[in-house]
Amino acid sequence: MGPRREPNVRKRKRSDPSAPTSGTQREEKGHPHLTAELGNFSHGDHTVIRPLSVLASRSVRPEGGEKRTRQENSLLRKTGRHRAPKPARNLLIGTLLVVPLLVVFGFASFGSGSQRGGGQTLTVAAQAVPARTPYGHRPHKREQPPPQAVNPNCTLSVPANPLTAQGLATPYELSGTGDGGPCHEADAAQSAFVEATILDPATGKLSVYRPLVVDRGRRPAAPTIVPTLPPNAVVGVWFGFNGDVLTLTGAPGCVNGLPGSPFGQFGYCNAPAFFAAANAAIENKRLTVPDIGTGKDGQPCPTVRDFGLVDQDQSDNVTATYLATRDGRTAQAGTVRLPGTTTLTNGSDNGLLVNFVDPALGCTPFTAPDLTNHGKPATSLALNELQAAAHQAQPVALVPPNDPMTLADGKPSVPKVNLYRAGVNQPPPVAGLDTANAYCTNLASIGNRRLATDRALFQQAPSPDAGAANLFDFLTQRLQNSVQLLNCPTP
Repeated sequence: MGPRREPNVRKRKRSDPSAPTSGTQREEKGHPHLTAELGNFSHGDHTVIRPLSVLASRSVRPEGGEKRTRQENSLLRKTGRHRAPKPARNLLIGTLLVVPLLVVFGFASFGSGSQRGGGQTLTVAAQAVPARTPYGHRPHKREQPPPQAVNPNCTLSVPANPLTAQGLATPYELSGTGDGGPCHEADAAQSAFVEATILDPATGKLSVYRPLVVDRGRRPAAPTIVPTLPPNAVVGVWFGFNGDVLTLTGAPGCVNGLPGSPFGQFGYCNAPAFFAAANAAIENKRLTVPDIGTGKDGQPCPTVRDFGLVDQDQSDNVTATYLATRDGRTAQAGTVRLPGTTTLTNGSDNGLLVNFVDPALGCTPFTAPDLTNHGKPATSLALNELQAAAHQAQPVALVPPNDPMTLADGKPSVPKVNLYRAGVNQPPPVAGLDTANAYCTNLASIGNRRLATDRALFQQAPSPDAGAANLFDFLTQRLQNSVQLLNCPTP
């Protein structure tokens, strides 16, 4: 499903995370099949226009006028009662009249320009008003350094023993990958997220915990909560990321792709063992997964395996959130009250379902007590996958071979698909059935049908992204982009 990016659920997309990053990718035009079927629903190109400052430029000399002659300079330096000759006197009078006006009306603009060498050219901002501070107006800067590119690739250091209570409570540390620059958790374009789901094998009870991510070398804004785990607890940990490629280090057994070919925004620790234990608890009747229910539209509520909800890389990212302070530190959400904080969210299909689509349709997500937040009900990727596995009707959307996160060197990779599916409780693909064409066909047809059925409900619901008028507009654009990014065939 994403800082541009979807503030709440928009994910940064790349065709192949194992390929090198080369700046911002160009958006393609609307898919013909979807444009035809959606009719007035489609929006064709989805272009984000960044506002630019309006500049009025002109070339002036820093001294404020033409070069003076040697005679004029000599006259202007003279002192005493002697008056300058008439031409020079006129020049003096004109200068005395004009200079104050230039000072009043032009000095602020002059100060905001950026001076270049050689021809002494000055770019002047048109009537720019300095920002006001508690101590008055902020002075203009003569030169603004070029903005540094944000590193889209980050590394997350996993603490020791991540499946224990102490390991869960130890913050993960974020840093930049390679030479692309640093990474900061409080930067929404670089935020990484960690989410754990815990099973008590004796009772079948589930709970959720949100381990914290901090910048490398920094302390959290508030102490983390140390959870109380049941005996023999089975813990699974999943990762989400708002950038392009997240690399995990420091924890043997954690997975974020094949060697040299990462998934991108997704990773996990101990997920196959967690789902094996949960499935056994379901089979032994110790764990009951609630039914998905029926929405306001009279249809079964969607799941993360519903072709009416999925996008080009389904079953990725998490629902965890953090708090960020003004000085760039982070804290677990719900643990303390911190003044002046902002909420960091992970752009995800899971977040889209539980925070936007379910409320619009009157559906209720699967929740468990959040050990980070006083036991309040919380959602998670693992809970969504368990519910989808138990109740999603055919056709079921499973990670396809053309999912951008499962490509290796730009080509489909069965081992990488298997590795990804193992982390989200999905079976290996069946040759001849789980094909890219079958996925594309179901995505286009069922996705269009969901939009047509729920248009009125979605138009009344808020969009996760400011670039769309409502949830219907957002989902329409998202479906078109998904078909393009999957390289689905044009009919």
